[in-house]
Amino acid sequence: MAAAVSFPFHAPSPQEEQRILLMNVPWSTYVVLRDSVDSSGVRMTYLDGVLEIMVTSRKHEVDKTQIARLLELFCLERDIPLFGYGSMTFRKEEKKRGLEPDERYCRGADREVPDMALEVVVTHGTIDKLEVYRGLGIREIWLFESGAFRIFVLRGSAYEEITSSEVFPEVDLTRIAHYAVQRDQHAALRAFRDELRGAD
Repeated sequence: MAAAVSFPFHAPSPQEEQRILLMNVPWSTYVVLRDSVDSSGVRMTYLDGVLEIMVTSRKHEVDKTQIARLLELFCLERDIPLFGYGSMTFRKEEKKRGLEPDERYCRGADREVPDMALEVVVTHGTIDKLEVYRGLGIREIWLFESGAFRIFVLRGSAYEEITSSEVFPEVDLTRIAHYAVQRDQHAALRAFRDELRGAD
């Protein structure tokens, strides 16, 4: 008779995201850890000594990539100059903050601080990412969760929720959300392109 398995293997589902929270982490340790881990699926969020490490899910990566493709297609069709920076680490030692946005962009010109960052929310973490973004000075945050967007703009020292983007006021985010959740990405992009061209 086979012995019972005390610690059975659990394969995460496409929706699951693994998280680890570490307290009292010095800035130097965070930097070494972040620079040592060479994986696009690992996100590290640092806020004043607290470090959260997350492994993104398949759903997370699919959603953020499709949203990026749709926004980039929109800007191309509308001849809006767009500078994309992907999910590279953005951090400031003097503010004791750092993270990897799912995507980030500048409109019109390449600048040190992006105008907008995208965050896809599949599962909720412990660290308040808006507080991290506030310290980094990013003007606008797009949160995408459960098939819909919430937009936050930095007003003085706090984020305020608004109904539409100020960085990209031309974008109808309900249409981006509609196409972002379609199973056939290619068909969704083609349909969105045709919709944009039909509106001309």
